[in-house]
Amino acid sequence: MRTSYQYRLKPTKKQAEIIDNTLDMLRCQYNYQLVQRFDWYEQNRCSIDRCSLVVCHIPELKDKPNRFSQQATLTQLKKDRPWYKNTHSQVLQEVPKKVEIAFDRWLKGDANGKRSGKPRFKGKGQYKTFTYPQFKREHLNNEKITLSKIGTVKVIIHRQVPDGFDIKTVAITKKADGYYVSLSVEDKTVPTIKPDFDVNNIVGIDVGLIDFIVTSDDERIAAPKFFRKAERKLKSAQRRVSRRKKGSNRRKKAIQKLGKQHKKVADTRKDFHFKTANNLLKKYDVIAVEKLNIKGLARTRLAKSINDAGWGQFLSILKVKAENAGLLVVEINPNGTSQECSSCGHIVKKALSERTHNCPNCKVSLCRDLNASINIKARGTHALKAQSMSS
Repeated sequence: MRTSYQYRLKPTKKQAEIIDNTLDMLRCQYNYQLVQRFDWYEQNRCSIDRCSLVVCHIPELKDKPNRFSQQATLTQLKKDRPWYKNTHSQVLQEVPKKVEIAFDRWLKGDANGKRSGKPRFKGKGQYKTFTYPQFKREHLNNEKITLSKIGTVKVIIHRQVPDGFDIKTVAITKKADGYYVSLSVEDKTVPTIKPDFDVNNIVGIDVGLIDFIVTSDDERIAAPKFFRKAERKLKSAQRRVSRRKKGSNRRKKAIQKLGKQHKKVADTRKDFHFKTANNLLKKYDVIAVEKLNIKGLARTRLAKSINDAGWGQFLSILKVKAENAGLLVVEINPNGTSQECSSCGHIVKKALSERTHNCPNCKVSLCRDLNASINIKARGTHALKAQSMSS
C-alpha cells in the first residue's frame, strides 16, 4: 500500500530564501528544456523529407530530446552556471522527467489515450514543487527534517508515520500560506481486504448538485457549495489585485491574500470530502459509485457548480481510503441510472429539472436521486457477483 503524509514546514528566513531560489532555478531549467522539445517538434513535424534540386529549406533533423539526454546536460549546466551547484543533483534530474511527462501527454496522451493541452512555460512564482526521489527515514526525527542543500528544517508533525512504512520520496511545496513537505510512504505488508469483509454490506451513492450524495438507504448530505458562499469575498480580493500596479509590493500582498482565500475554499472542501468518505466507510464494506466523465460534465453550463462540488476529488479520496481500510469501491456504468425504474426496470424519460421519478408501469413514486442510488447499488451487486463467478 502506498499513501502520503503532508506536514507544514517552518523554515528560517534564510532557508525560505534557499527554497524560493531553488524553485526559481528549476523553473528556468524547466522552461529551457521545454524549448528544446518544442524546437525539435517544429523541425520534425513536417512529413516532407525531400527538397527540390534548386533550393533546400529543410533544416538538418535533430535527435529527439528525451529525459536521459536532457539529464546528461546537467553536468555541463553546472560548469556554465556554477550557482546550480547549490541545488541537489537528484532534484535537478526530476525536472526533465516532468518535462517529458507534460510533453508526451500533449503528443501521445496518457495510459488511456487522453491528450492534454500544449505545455505552458512557467512564469515567475508558478513553479511550486520540487522532489527528492530518495530519502532516508533517519533524516526525519524530533519534529525536524534534514533536506540536502537546505539544512535541518522544523516540521509540524500532527500525526506520526506508522511503523513499517518506508519513505520513498519527499516533495517540498510552496503554497499561499507557507511551505509544506509531502512524504510518499509505502508498506507492502498491508492486507488488501480486511478479515471480516462483508460483501452484502453494500450501498449505492448518487452524487448531485442539490444533495452532494444520496445513498440507497435514503440518507442525504446537502451540497455545501463552498465556492458559491465565498464568491463575494473572492470577487473583492480579485478586484483589489487588479487595481494594484503591476510589479508593486502592494500587488504582491494582494495576490497573496487572494491565494489564501482560494486555498481556504479548497482546504474546506477537501476536509468535507475526507469526513464524508470516512463516515461512509465506517458503515459499509462495499460502496457502488458511477464512473462519471467529470471533465466532460465540467464543460456544460453547470461547470461552476460541478467544480464547486468536487466530485472527482471526492471519488478519488473515497477509493484511496477504501483501499487503505481493506474495503471496496465498485464503479458501474452510469447510463440510465436516473431513467430506469428501480422497482420494475421500466425506462421513464425525464428532464434534468424533474426531481421526482413517477413510473407509469408500477406506479412507484420517489425522489429521482434515490431511484438512481438504488439502481447503482443493484448494478454494483451484480458486478460483484460477476467478479466472484469469474474468479
